[in-house]
Amino acid sequence: MKSQRRATLQDIADQLGITKMTVSRYLRDPQKVAEKTRARIAQAIETSGYIQNRVPAMLSKSSSKAIGIVVPSLSNQVFAELVQGIEATTRKQGFSTLIAHTGYDPLTEEEQVAVLLSYQVDGLILTQTDHTIRTRKMLLAVGLPVAETMELPDEPIDIAVGLDHVAAATAATRRMIEAGRRAIVYLAARLDTRTLLRQQGYEQAMKHAGLKPVTVSTSAHSSFTTGASLIQQALTQYPELDGVFCTNDDLAVGVMLHCMSSGKTVPEDVAVVGYNGLDVGQAMQPKLTSVVTPRYRIGEVSADLLIRRIHGETLPASHVDVGFSFTDGATDTINA
Repeated sequence: MKSQRRATLQDIADQLGITKMTVSRYLRDPQKVAEKTRARIAQAIETSGYIQNRVPAMLSKSSSKAIGIVVPSLSNQVFAELVQGIEATTRKQGFSTLIAHTGYDPLTEEEQVAVLLSYQVDGLILTQTDHTIRTRKMLLAVGLPVAETMELPDEPIDIAVGLDHVAAATAATRRMIEAGRRAIVYLAARLDTRTLLRQQGYEQAMKHAGLKPVTVSTSAHSSFTTGASLIQQALTQYPELDGVFCTNDDLAVGVMLHCMSSGKTVPEDVAVVGYNGLDVGQAMQPKLTSVVTPRYRIGEVSADLLIRRIHGETLPASHVDVGFSFTDGATDTINA
């Protein structure tokens, strides 16, 4: 296909018989341009295929009106909803987003953070807290606002928005204990920081009840088949098992499917509690009981606080706990 010359600000201005400065002012803040002129400029931009060049503005005032987002996975629904919440806020406030993914690898996060900083982003939203030393040094050196999400680290780089995974896992385990379960096993995969925090909460609840905590885990990524494999392993090693707390809903659904195929009933034989409250769990029969993590809300709050910091506002707190709840499931207790 033959390439064409990109339309410029001057082309738009000449076409409409207005100054280049007026077009530039519209791109910076449309409300500063008269309504009729705004409509004409918008139409001209649409028909010409004009693409804004932000490099001059970035060089002149060190601002890109862009926020970098670093997620561990592009296919995981958990992070998809987080990004949706972020972008619902950034769009309203005139910011664009640049998304990078790490595959849960801190060294890859280090590389991606360096790339995003090279694009002069105004702030960063991170979804992991186990950063390398170099990542922390880079972030401290540039002094940009940073929001760490999904968790609440004791010493955040800047802002932390998330939930208390230890408390959520403790509450989830207690639900089964209070329903009479005594041989509850924790099923874990990938073993990232959030999985380990949930393990802490599970163990706290079990020990408080005088019960023995048992974890069956794998470093492999989560999936239905991984959940089925882990519950099969757990039942072989601990035939007295009467409940499982899963680090996420993928594993929990895999547990339920395995139980169905092996003749065990949920929750009569095995109580099951998942984590994240994904839709797939609510499509199961019975519906999966799961910890609801408000990812969309975390995204909204993170973006709002980050933009406030970008604008120089002093925030009242560095930690924001959005809390958790449970789905209206039926896999953790037997109805009387």
